[in-house]
Amino acid sequence: MKIDELFWKTIPQNFESRGHKWEIGTWYHVNGTIKLCIRGFHASPTIIGAMSFVTPGWVCRVNVKGESATDSDKSAWSDMMIVSRCKWTKKMSVELAIYAAELVLPIYEKEYPDDKRPRNAIEAAKAYLRKPSAAYAAYAAHAAYAADAAAHAADAAYAAAHAAAHAAASAAHAAHDAHAAAYAAASAAHAAHAAAYAAHAAHDAHATLKKIERKIKQLAGITT
Repeated sequence: MKIDELFWKTIPQNFESRGHKWEIGTWYHVNGTIKLCIRGFHASPTIIGAMSFVTPGWVCRVNVKGESATDSDKSAWSDMMIVSRCKWTKKMSVELAIYAAELVLPIYEKEYPDDKRPRNAIEAAKAYLRKPSAAYAAYAAHAAYAADAAAHAADAAYAAAHAAAHAAASAAHAAHDAHAAAYAAASAAHAAHAAAYAAHAAHDAHATLKKIERKIKQLAGITT
């Protein structure tokens, strides 16, 4: 049994997880044997880890205790309390995707200096941020497909191009009202993980993940 450990959890906009309605400052308990992905309240040691499992409307700091089942990137607990929450928006998702892609763009351009499709995808996402519109979303969508097509190389360059593609995709998704925040956040998380994979192949994964985690906190206004 572990007591009072702090982790991160991302929760959809309605502040519910699988039908469970959360309230800040209230302890919740689940009975039965705790098993990952089956029973228990789930959380991750990092925000980007939490985002990879649930696309956020809220980024939450959680306190956990009781029985647990753990893995390297997530854990499940019998008892959990939301300590604090910060809103996560479509705009933040696009900004995060751009940031992650730009971290590893040099990896791709070093390998393929004449191929500007990943860079153009990032610029398309930036254009949407400056002036959100259907036209710029269409431009971003087109650039995302182009960047994805550019991801034909191996290892680091491949993943770097995919990070750029997801950056543009996050902007394209953000323009649509239905499920826009979820799709944009998912694209941002994919961009971040593609960036981490690219950095891993380039032997710089740990530093890249730390930079992305700091960027998430900065965007969400998290000071802890």
